[in-house]
Amino acid sequence: MNRKQFLILVLALVVLGGAGLALFWQDIAAYRASGAKIGARLLPQFKLAEVAQMRLQDAKQQTTLVRKETGWVVQERGGYPANFQEISDLMVKLAELKVTQSEPVPATLLSRVDLNEPGKGEGAGTLIEFKDAAGKPLARLLLGKKILKKDPLNPLPSAVDGVPAGRYVLRPDAKDSVAVVVSDPLNNAEASTGRWLQKDFFKADRIKTLTVTPAGGGAGWKITRNEEWGQWKFAAGGGDLAASRAVAAVNALSSMSFTDVAMGVEPQELESPYTIVAETFDNLVYTIKIAKGKTGDDYLVNAGVSGEPPKSRPAEKDEKAEQKERRDKDFADTRMRLELRLAREKAQSAWTYVVAKKDVEPLLRERADLIARKPDKNEKGAPGFPGMPGMPRF
Repeated sequence: MNRKQFLILVLALVVLGGAGLALFWQDIAAYRASGAKIGARLLPQFKLAEVAQMRLQDAKQQTTLVRKETGWVVQERGGYPANFQEISDLMVKLAELKVTQSEPVPATLLSRVDLNEPGKGEGAGTLIEFKDAAGKPLARLLLGKKILKKDPLNPLPSAVDGVPAGRYVLRPDAKDSVAVVVSDPLNNAEASTGRWLQKDFFKADRIKTLTVTPAGGGAGWKITRNEEWGQWKFAAGGGDLAASRAVAAVNALSSMSFTDVAMGVEPQELESPYTIVAETFDNLVYTIKIAKGKTGDDYLVNAGVSGEPPKSRPAEKDEKAEQKERRDKDFADTRMRLELRLAREKAQSAWTYVVAKKDVEPLLRERADLIARKPDKNEKGAPGFPGMPGMPRF
């Protein structure tokens, strides 16, 4: 290489280096102008203590969560208690969230990443608005399309196209706002009202007697047991009880959950309801009304409770002093928790709930469905197993 060629090469490197430096500073200037610097907080001025209202809206629905003196409530559900843990988790996450990528997206292309505001065309995202107690806006965020990351080692069928690993976000209230990417998909930021409700529900456990009366007061069934871990049986004759179906019906009352609160439906207005009465070993009586909902996949449920748990524990035979002290303490602790639960359940009796069909089906069986089937004489197999001679199939 001669001297002239060397000088030309050096000059080319200087020009290329200068162009690269200019582009670098141009990008930095763009980040500073947009307030969307990589590594910066998404909401740098967001103060959790000032938030008194959070509203989420998508193309189909909206939910408004309001902080009251007694706690957070869901405005669209008549002030029903909201799940504070879910609200707190989302707000803390947003307060700490940082920008991982900044992508200028023209207004004409916002719909491709679901960053149009609800009501302003297709490709709408989820809008989140925060206000203080006086109604002053604190922040607005538009959550767009989730970013999927493929993991070839993930065996789940739902992970074929990738798992959510980030999300496009836009601050429509920020000056010169640009779309940014955050490393959290914010899966719990949904406008569905049902997901923000406090999901504590009644829990009828330690049941002694269960009575089911079909809609219209038709013939129903009643099962009972003499002790908590005893065998269930029909209160009146008429066939052997299929133990598994009796247990399924009882367990339904201790594990039932709801998906939403039904508005405009008073408990006494339920149409042709089933009536379930559960008496417990704690001297409590639960009266549950179950009626068909608007679709075939859900039911309307109302639950009331009456009675008072025992105030003292009967002494056990040959009980020693240290045993009595420990058992009395355990009894007192259990009773206190039960009283707190009863207070909540009595307050809940004013509401009607939407419950999935699968949760109530074990309670809506006819009496004939609870009778154990006698084994077929032609069935072969070793005794002692379901579906084989000497053992009824459930």
